Amino acid sequence: MSKQVWTRASWVVLVASGLTACGGADPAAKPEQGTAAPSAAAASAARSSLTVRVVSPQTMAMPVALSATGTVAAWQEAVVGAEANGLRLANVLVEAGDRVRKGQLLATLQSDTVRAEVAQAEAALAEAQAAAADAEANAQRARAVQGSGAMSAQAIGQMLTAAQTAQARVAAQQAALGAAKLRLAQTEIKAPDDGLISARTATIGAVVPAGQELFRLIRQGRLEWRAEVPAADLARIKPGQPAVLTPAGGNAVPGVVRRVAPTVDAQTRNGVVYVDLQASPAVKAGMFARGEFQLGAAQSLSLPSSALLLRDGFDVVMRVDAKGRVAQTKVTVLGREAQRVAVQGLAPDARVVVSGGAFLSDGDTVKVVADAAPPVSAPASAASR
Repeated sequence: MSKQVWTRASWVVLVASGLTACGGADPAAKPEQGTAAPSAAAASAARSSLTVRVVSPQTMAMPVALSATGTVAAWQEAVVGAEANGLRLANVLVEAGDRVRKGQLLATLQSDTVRAEVAQAEAALAEAQAAAADAEANAQRARAVQGSGAMSAQAIGQMLTAAQTAQARVAAQQAALGAAKLRLAQTEIKAPDDGLISARTATIGAVVPAGQELFRLIRQGRLEWRAEVPAADLARIKPGQPAVLTPAGGNAVPGVVRRVAPTVDAQTRNGVVYVDLQASPAVKAGMFARGEFQLGAAQSLSLPSSALLLRDGFDVVMRVDAKGRVAQTKVTVLGREAQRVAVQGLAPDARVVVSGGAFLSDGDTVKVVADAAPPVSAPASAASR
C-alpha cells in the first residue's frame, strides 16, 4: 500500500518537474509576441512601397501652344447720345441686348418746338425771297437807264447794292431754315452702325442735354480677346495665327490674332495681344477667360495625359529615380493632342508615373512594374495606403 502511494506521489513530482523544465506558460507567450513584430514591420513595408507603372517621354511632332489669360471686350464701342439740346425724350424703341441695323431708329425727342422753328424759318425765307425779287427788279430798271442821265449814278448804285443785300438775306434765311431742319432731324436718334446694344441709359420724359449718353453700341457685334502675354513670348505671336478661347462653363471659341500691342506694361511686364473672336453666345464683353495661341508643330517630348497633374497652380509630374523614390517635378505644357501632352522640363530618359500620381507625394518610395502590368495597380495600392 505504501509503495502504491509513493508511486502516485512520484508521478506528481515527475509531472511538476517536467512542466518546470519546459518553462511553463510564460515562455510560450514570448514567441507569440516575437512573431507579431515582424508582421507589423512587413505591413509597414508593404504600405511604403506602392506599385506603379512608369513611362519615359517620347519625341514626336506635337502642336505647340502658348497659354494666356485676358479679358473679352468689344472690338469698338460706340456711344450714342443726343445732339439736340434741351429736348424731352419722348420714346425709346430698343433695349440692351437688341441687335440693330445702321440707321435704325433708337429713340425720339419731343419735336413740337423744333417744328415751329422750322415753320418760322420757312416764313422768313419766303419774306426774304420776296424782298430780293423786288430789289432785283429795281436793279434791272436802274441798269436800263444807266448812262441816259435819267437817274443819278448814286441812285443807280444804291439800287444795285439793295439787290445784292436782298440776295444775302435770302442766303441767310436759307441757312437758318437748314439749321432748323437739322435740329428737327436730330430729334430722331438713330444707330450709327450695325451692332448690339450693350447698355441703355435713356429714360422717357427726361430733358436731355446735348452730348448726354443714351446708348452704347458694340459695332458689328464683334468681340475681341485681349490676352496678356509675357514680354518674352510676344515675339512668338504673329498676326493671323489661330487661337482658341475657353470661357468658364462654355465651349471653346476659335479666334484669329489681329495685332500685337507695340508696348509692354511697365508694371506687369506683359503685352496685350488682340484676338478677333467668332460670334458665340458663350462669350460676353467684360468676362475673364483663358485661351491658347496655336504656334504650329514642333518635335517635343510628350507624355500620356494621365501623367500630368495640377498642384498649387502648376503642371507637375511624378518622376521616379533609380532607387524607386518619387520626386515631384514641374513641367511646362507646350501643347496637347488626343491623349498626349507635349512638355518641357524633363530629361529624355526620365521615368514618370503613368497613372495614379495623385495618390503619391514627394519622397514616397514605389515599386516599378513592367508596362504589361495592369494600370489600375498604382491607384489600388495607393488607395490601400
